[in-house]
Amino acid sequence: MCYEEKTMKSERIYEGKIVNLRIDTVELPDKKYSKREIVEHPGAVGIIPITDDGYMILVKQFRKAVEKVLLEIPAGKIEINEEPKETALRELYEETGYQTDNMEYLFEFYTSPGFSNEKVYMFLAKELYYVGQNVNKDEYIEIEKFKIEDLMDMIERGEINDSKTMIGIYYANMYINQKK
Repeated sequence: MCYEEKTMKSERIYEGKIVNLRIDTVELPDKKYSKREIVEHPGAVGIIPITDDGYMILVKQFRKAVEKVLLEIPAGKIEINEEPKETALRELYEETGYQTDNMEYLFEFYTSPGFSNEKVYMFLAKELYYVGQNVNKDEYIEIEKFKIEDLMDMIERGEINDSKTMIGIYYANMYINQKK
């Protein structure tokens, strides 16, 4: 069976700083028509920063979309003409004040493919050294360090519910346990 939807018409209805919104009219496999609301996003990175003594660095910040302070891995939007690894190095430094010469690409995933094309590129950062935080003027971020097993417990208690962060913690847990 063919599952593909053929785009018949596409209309951009909003262009923003972070996302664009378009409405596509699609032809379904059964030759009927439907509309799809698509959030276009340039992509983002997530960084799993692990210190030499086995701690993971997270950032705490208020997220307006969910009206909550969340604990998250350092992350950010890929800028125009920027490679994901460049973004990862930049965001690690800006958000946490740490730098590294050991930034390893791991994998990528779509955040919400039902309505958005946003893709997150995940990186593992090791051999970190602190040089001083350099956050954007509109960001209010606090840095915290945790043992991986404590983060796993926090997920179980529902204290961490950001998807990229949960993926990062699960990966870090697997990584740390493989080293033992």
